[in-house]
Amino acid sequence: MKRVVLVGLDPGTVDFSDPALPPGMTAEKIHDGVKLALSDMSKRGWLADVCYINPDDTAVPTLERHLAANRYDCVVIGAGVRLPPNRLKLFEALVNAIHRTAPQAAIAFNTRPDDSGAAAARWI
Repeated sequence: MKRVVLVGLDPGTVDFSDPALPPGMTAEKIHDGVKLALSDMSKRGWLADVCYINPDDTAVPTLERHLAANRYDCVVIGAGVRLPPNRLKLFEALVNAIHRTAPQAAIAFNTRPDDSGAAAARWI
């Protein structure tokens, strides 16, 4: 069975006023989208879970611990990590952490929480 993890900022830590993020995005929309994504992946026959990170020095160790606990076929990194220019350093650190900790895993990128299954399907 394929295994996927969604990696994204804890919705409680997101600055939704950032113009780099999709207009109208809220913590509730993220949670709802993640639920849809997990359901979609389950219907595809995959095991999926979520690794929420904080935008600070705990992000990389949190992800590394999560990846070390299971063998993943794909890691989907959320748009909230990738899109804001002020998150570039964090994004790079996470990609490198995935490369070190789960080198067998494909890396995929969603455009919104609910299309994470489609993102993973491109690589699984």
